[in-house]
Amino acid sequence: MDLMASFLDYPGRFRLIRKIADGGMATVYEAEQLGPAGFTKRTALKVIHTEYAKQGEFLQLFVDEAKLSANLVHGNVVQIYQLGEVSGRYFIAMEYIQGPTLRSIIDTHRDMKAPMPPTLAAYVASRVCRALDFAHNFIDARGRRLDIVHRDVSPGNVMATWDGHIKLADFGIAKARTSVDPAESRPMMMGKKHYMSPEQMLGLAVDARSDVFSLGVVLFEMLALTPLFHEDVTALAIDEVAVEPIPNLRSMIPGLDPELEQILALALEKDPARRPTAAAMGRALDEWCLAQNEMGTPDRLQEHLQTLFPATYAPPSRNSEATSFSMLREAGDGGVKSWWKRVVGSIGG
Repeated sequence: MDLMASFLDYPGRFRLIRKIADGGMATVYEAEQLGPAGFTKRTALKVIHTEYAKQGEFLQLFVDEAKLSANLVHGNVVQIYQLGEVSGRYFIAMEYIQGPTLRSIIDTHRDMKAPMPPTLAAYVASRVCRALDFAHNFIDARGRRLDIVHRDVSPGNVMATWDGHIKLADFGIAKARTSVDPAESRPMMMGKKHYMSPEQMLGLAVDARSDVFSLGVVLFEMLALTPLFHEDVTALAIDEVAVEPIPNLRSMIPGLDPELEQILALALEKDPARRPTAAAMGRALDEWCLAQNEMGTPDRLQEHLQTLFPATYAPPSRNSEATSFSMLREAGDGGVKSWWKRVVGSIGG
């Protein structure tokens, strides 16, 4: 069979295990993908609500999310596996993340009245920067730069795995050069208004720098344990985000390091031209952590999550057996060299 000219059609099945979240446009389930010979793979299934599947504009957003995200293969982006349809019900199969959302982490710190360690907050934000930088500069298989803008960077769309890795999720309203954008044909607010950039709030054209502002709002909330913007009435929210100056950051975050304050202030510039790129913001955060001698790492975040969520923490499996490399290194150079001489001598003899 010439596979280059053939298709491999296969039946696929998913077993729904439990509902994870019920959003405005879709429901997300924990599920198992089933295959032959007892094969199973844990996944998350995002199923669009029936009423939205019947509306072409919203269905197109859902389809575009799958098509756009499927090739964003990056360690800090939730992976998309498949777009499917069964009797008019569209679903996206994606990576199942075992761990809390950043929303849950922030809320738990607030309930405990315990500040989030600034270096861990910086670590989380720097990993989101890596995800955004990858998306902002993504080039497709045809060599086209897609100019992807997430447009929904918020604590609910940032996830942490129990072993301390950060994942950016939900490109559902992302804008790209190749996708349909309902906001292009008419002024339209798309996203969560308390995390929108001024230009996004005003329904203007947005680019990668809009995501940087949104991430700045998220970083502020990690450090202050309170949202930067509060207004729920749209007209007042527009004034708060787009017109009024950003409050004094140090007065709202006691003990804020001046250099971290500068990084945060640049991300929150009202003028997009004055904001850094996601890559530059990420580098600045990593350099700041290094200067504190407290680099954020997956291990540190893992230990922190274990403290925050003792009842639900599910640690990854670990192999307690030390690798040969570890044992050789611990033996010291002299021990390794003499051992190596004996091996070479036995071969030569």
